[in-house]
Amino acid sequence: MSALLIYMIKVSVYLAGFYLVYRLFLSRDTMYSRNRTFILLSVISALILPLITIQTNKPINIPVFGKVLSEIFVTGAQNDNSSSFSNSTTLIGSRWLSIIYLTGLILFGFKLIIDFLELFFLINRKEKRGSRIIRFHGFNTAGFSAFGYVFINSRLTSEEAYEIIKHEQNHLSHHHSFDIVIVEFIRVFQWFNPVIHLFSRSLRAVHEYQADEECISFGTSVNNYQKLLMNQVFNSKRFTISNSFSNPSLIKKRMIMMTKRRSKSMANLKLLMILPVIALLMLTFSTCSEQIQSSEIQAGIMTEPPPPPPPVPAARDIVIEETSTGMEDTEPFVVVEEMPVFPGGEQELLEYIAENTIYPESAKVNGIQGKVIIKFAVDTEGKVTKESVLKGADPDLDAEALRVVRTMPRFKPGRQDGKAVPVWYMVPINFTLK
Repeated sequence: MSALLIYMIKVSVYLAGFYLVYRLFLSRDTMYSRNRTFILLSVISALILPLITIQTNKPINIPVFGKVLSEIFVTGAQNDNSSSFSNSTTLIGSRWLSIIYLTGLILFGFKLIIDFLELFFLINRKEKRGSRIIRFHGFNTAGFSAFGYVFINSRLTSEEAYEIIKHEQNHLSHHHSFDIVIVEFIRVFQWFNPVIHLFSRSLRAVHEYQADEECISFGTSVNNYQKLLMNQVFNSKRFTISNSFSNPSLIKKRMIMMTKRRSKSMANLKLLMILPVIALLMLTFSTCSEQIQSSEIQAGIMTEPPPPPPPVPAARDIVIEETSTGMEDTEPFVVVEEMPVFPGGEQELLEYIAENTIYPESAKVNGIQGKVIIKFAVDTEGKVTKESVLKGADPDLDAEALRVVRTMPRFKPGRQDGKAVPVWYMVPINFTLK
């Protein structure tokens, strides 16, 4: 799936979360300015937040012994036939999704452009110098406002026109048309998402409530105002990017909100409900990486030995004696003056493991992947010994990780006080399927 489609899906999820908060906690309040701001910030934030990735570290609760090598990735594909079929199906599906999405994008974008052009044509044709009121005929609507102009149907009586002009001028004073343009542009890209259409409807409703409230607060009778609304209810055709006085889908709600008791300032505390929603969504889309190293590890080398078990003695506490059991019985060091050296250096060591690790066929077939952490020691002769699995993922993956570690050629031994000593190593091998 293309990055654009994935991004748009994330935007959709954010929009759904924000709209849920608005619908459940804010939509019934009479704090119209607050609701308007919330809707605008919601649709804008939904575009920005998916671009923010929180890198979280998931620590692995494993004691760290010796030098920790850089993580090695071993990739494999599931059996060839199923893999090629799956990849082909995924590619075709992704291509069709892209075609459908772009088709909708073009159609909705074209409709928005037509609305813009039609409005600008109406403004240029009807505008009178010095007047922001344009009278028209031919559109089945009482009046609307957009881009600083009030459009009034010429068939209205002077009293009806006066009240509607006052209402539409309230829209203009609050710059409502710019809100609509923002949401409509986002709706073009989110045309498949029903939530953006709900947000658009809610924003228009808030605009109407706000304009109605100001008309009534300046002395217009509620009863007369409601009668005017009912008289214009069937004159409903409107432009997508305009505020329409007689939008029939909002008539009932507008009448209810006109007579509703004003919400108290404490209702603003409901805005806090958005915080857990944002936190949950951001954590959902964040990436999580496992971290082996603690803050005490610098460049893969511990500065202090880990706590027991098993006990790891500090270099100064060890007396190296030539006994009958030999140096092999000495507990390996965590860090020494001269660390063991792989032929060609550490980069060659990492490349050796990566090139010689074979993804088990059984794990491919069953879709198994995961990280295996191997602990081993380099003894006084440079041979790899004491191999063990510290963190396993699957028996087959664990066995393969052990196998490749055991095949490593000899190192140049590590040295402490001029004498060869055994040293601990750890290597994480991450098996991932394509």
